[in-house]
Amino acid sequence: MPNAPTEDLARRLEAARAEYALPLDTRSRSEDIARRTLALLFPHFAVGGDRGTPAVAEELRELGDRLASFLRDQGKLASEAGRTAEAFVAGLEDLRNALQEDAEANCEADPAATGTDEVIIAYPGFFAIACYRIAHRLHDLGVELLPRLITELAHRQTGIDIHPGATIGASLAIDHGTGIVIGESALLGDRVRLYQGVTLGALIVRKDLAKQKRHPTIEDDVVVYANATILGGDAVIGAGSVIGGNVWLTHAVPPGSIVTHAATVERALEVGEYPLEYHI
Repeated sequence: MPNAPTEDLARRLEAARAEYALPLDTRSRSEDIARRTLALLFPHFAVGGDRGTPAVAEELRELGDRLASFLRDQGKLASEAGRTAEAFVAGLEDLRNALQEDAEANCEADPAATGTDEVIIAYPGFFAIACYRIAHRLHDLGVELLPRLITELAHRQTGIDIHPGATIGASLAIDHGTGIVIGESALLGDRVRLYQGVTLGALIVRKDLAKQKRHPTIEDDVVVYANATILGGDAVIGAGSVIGGNVWLTHAVPPGSIVTHAATVERALEVGEYPLEYHI
């Protein structure tokens, strides 16, 4: 028989459960929305079913309905939930095009890749990027909670943690990927390449800085090698730079820099120009 302390705990837990506003299946529904979106964008993620156009049209309608239902259960008005779902579905073609560019960038960056089909179906980096781009689109539409749940699906499955609020340009390549962290206000340009263990984080973690630019800017065509840590909103990594493995950076470096663990930065030199050296 339960004793008095156990009965008291049970009552408190029952009260907490009664006060919980979200449906108990919120996480599973968020993952369903993510996986349905991926299956529509790329047949690599589809599980059986008819490939014909009528079937795909029905899947698009079903995705919109499930997203609208999720938003209504979050407290959105039915009309607002419907408009948001329609806008999301209408943007799927652009989303697919962006992810196709990501797949091609990952294929080009990895000599071991045999083609984009392998990247899409087997590379954890691509899965994390795909979840991020879905989540970021929802984030831009003003959706709360769901974007974070979708990127957390990728985080649990791949070990890659990308905040849906981060801004990432075209053709992102992530090789291996485990342990990568990209913070909310990070800004990445086009054709950036990241390796495992890279952190693009905040230099100072305080709640009152939540609305400020706390995370780095990585300009176009930058490569960041394994386990490099770049922190703070002032850390702007100039275009075309290479950041070596295990580097720790908290300040900006000019375009064309090579930053190594030996604590020097060498900028690409013009003819007759003397080298610049920065000590970290």
